[in-house]
Amino acid sequence: MKFTAAGDILCQRRLPEDYEGFEEVKEYIARGDARFFNLETTVHYEGECYACQHSGGTYVRCAPEVMEDMLKYGFNLTTFNNNHAMDFDHKGMEKTMEYVNRTGIVHAGVGNNLHQASAPAFLETKNGRVALIAVNTTFNPAMMAGEQARRIPGRPGINGIRVAKRLILPEKAFLAVQEIGEKTGVNEPKNITRGEGYTPYLPEGVCEIGDMLFQKGEDWGIEETPNAADMTRVKNAIAEARLVADYVMISIHTHQIVGSDKTTVSQVLKDICHALIDAGADAIVGHGPHLLRAIEVYKEKPIFYSLGDFVIQLYQVPVAPEDFYKNYGLNSDSSVISLLETRSAGFTRGLMEDPRMLEAVIPYWETDEKGNLTHLELKPVKANKGDGKHLEGLPQPAKDTAFMEKLAEMSRPFGVTMTMENGVAVCRW
Repeated sequence: MKFTAAGDILCQRRLPEDYEGFEEVKEYIARGDARFFNLETTVHYEGECYACQHSGGTYVRCAPEVMEDMLKYGFNLTTFNNNHAMDFDHKGMEKTMEYVNRTGIVHAGVGNNLHQASAPAFLETKNGRVALIAVNTTFNPAMMAGEQARRIPGRPGINGIRVAKRLILPEKAFLAVQEIGEKTGVNEPKNITRGEGYTPYLPEGVCEIGDMLFQKGEDWGIEETPNAADMTRVKNAIAEARLVADYVMISIHTHQIVGSDKTTVSQVLKDICHALIDAGADAIVGHGPHLLRAIEVYKEKPIFYSLGDFVIQLYQVPVAPEDFYKNYGLNSDSSVISLLETRSAGFTRGLMEDPRMLEAVIPYWETDEKGNLTHLELKPVKANKGDGKHLEGLPQPAKDTAFMEKLAEMSRPFGVTMTMENGVAVCRW
């Protein structure tokens, strides 16, 4: 089978189809039987849904007609299981699901309850049946879908893999943190609820300050652990998909950052991806941090830790809710321009001002009858900036492919090498 994929499509307005580079990008995407993208926006009309108290960073929304533009690129597989899925609360999530359903594009990762959100979705192609399962490791807890009870319906939401974090401290630092908790009394409310049976007790060698957990260890560090029940649920979905599909693709949205380098792949993300392939997945397509991360081939299966931004239109916000303004000390009497200018410190910082956020790749890969990788190449693309507002954030074939050297450097420790040949990076492993 043949596959193509794009990373984040964060769009907020209609996309012209006759711009320079569109046809070349479209034709490359069309090479895949399955053609995936991450829909990093909500889909509904202005005023149709109220804003949530929290957002994925920017309250993003596009009109339903934008989905027609996704079809023009040739995509047939998507998810909107990402940190923006509930920017406009449960109603916005449900409306997005409704409008995406109307396009016929197969999607997974969001549902009316946890069972639906976790279930694989299936794409029928002439060369095989593809299952898509979409997970998210970085999200507000309120976004998680709820399970059905005998008499109470489940809660709409996303298919999440919750990640618990603990700071590992040497004994002296651990005792100091423990003392802070005791002398300030910050943990007393939880201690009371523990005595009442509402909050579980902490294990030996673990203390807390508010919601942050600390564990006594030999040295400094961070321990991140995926929720066991969530992992079991996703593995069960993979087993279900394996029974009835020729190929199982996992979409994973993640914003985990290690240290000061946003491109570094966290250990917990590696562990999750490896575990899902061990469970039977054939490919992991990652997105979320808005830049490129390493590519790995694990047990003859590709892992794209982040494909970068295919479309990014953060300066195209037409309207914003009051909560968004208040985050920056403003109110909706101010213009959206004032809001964006304040956040970006006069348009000098933020995703649109970092060249790395405009760099992306479209992978094309082929597999044998067992789903093992036989060919992998990457088409470098860049989101336009500087050629007019009508083109801002739109994907074009990259004329300067120097950034591919950085991607090759990041991927080398994962056993993948790249050679530029006729405008694409051919991967070997």
